[in-house]
Amino acid sequence: MWGNGLKWMFLIVGTIMGAGYASGRELWEFFGAESGLAIVLFSFLFSISCAVILTIAKKEKTSHYLPVLERVLGKRLAKAYDIMIIFYLFSVTVIMLAGAGATLEVYQIPFWLGIVINSVLVVLMFLKGTGGMTKMNAMLIPVLIVCLVTVLLVYESSIGFTFTFDVHLQHNWPSALTFTSLNILPIIAVLGAVGNQIKQRGEIVIASVGSGLLLGIISYLYNESLLSVAQEIIFYEIPLFVILKHYPSVMVLAMSLVLWLAIYTTATSGVFGLISRTEDKLKGPAWLVALLLVSLMAPMTMFGFSTLISILYPLYGVLNLYILAALLLYPILKHPGAKEKH
Repeated sequence: MWGNGLKWMFLIVGTIMGAGYASGRELWEFFGAESGLAIVLFSFLFSISCAVILTIAKKEKTSHYLPVLERVLGKRLAKAYDIMIIFYLFSVTVIMLAGAGATLEVYQIPFWLGIVINSVLVVLMFLKGTGGMTKMNAMLIPVLIVCLVTVLLVYESSIGFTFTFDVHLQHNWPSALTFTSLNILPIIAVLGAVGNQIKQRGEIVIASVGSGLLLGIISYLYNESLLSVAQEIIFYEIPLFVILKHYPSVMVLAMSLVLWLAIYTTATSGVFGLISRTEDKLKGPAWLVALLLVSLMAPMTMFGFSTLISILYPLYGVLNLYILAALLLYPILKHPGAKEKH
């Protein structure tokens, strides 16, 4: 139970900790000052959402996310969100591939070559079917978390741990809703693909509570660190490098690797969701479908990493608010989508 629960937990965390999150840009856009309560609320809302998704996925023994959408939203709305999820997974994976090219450009590797390298590694992940992705995530994500938390703790130690939480200064709490809603679609897509592999309810508790707590703690630590360099962030595309600017180049190199790992795990999660959704239409081994998908994505990376994020992330944050509300109300009201199926 614990082994599987932790595996699903790392799958969830790996899906969320993409380049936007690991770089600090996504957190800074949503949180910043007066956001302690917002991060606590995000952790709570995210855990509930994951628990509802996993419970439905286990009950329906799902191999893709559409049955989860139908239970939560009803068949009519589920069709609209199905199209949006396919577009979301495709576009976010394009963003991750572009991010891989941008990250490796720092080390004089051409943008296109960085994309090719990452695309090949994504395809290799699926040589042993989709099971290889969850196993690799279980190995890579702990490394990513340890590296990121270590850097943040070392930095906080150097400035004397300036954590503050004033209950009267928490006006940014609504950001918890938009930040959670932004991240809910990929979670539905990825967890819907593993419903038929969940055996016990204990796995759901471990995965949902564990991922919510872990992301909440890291988000709070990260946000507090960014607040201490708030005046300088405007001059950097990647806020993490503001924290790292006084550190040795080997530390910058290590964190560039962490950013790249975050990009890689999110890209593989996106392709995983797409493969599971299209397996009834796109026949063939998982690696071949992955190759087809990344080949279609590669030309679109030329729009650029930051441009794609600035346009698409806010849009998805707003569009997902309805599905977040439906997930949160589902356990209490048994949303009409549940009745429609029976």
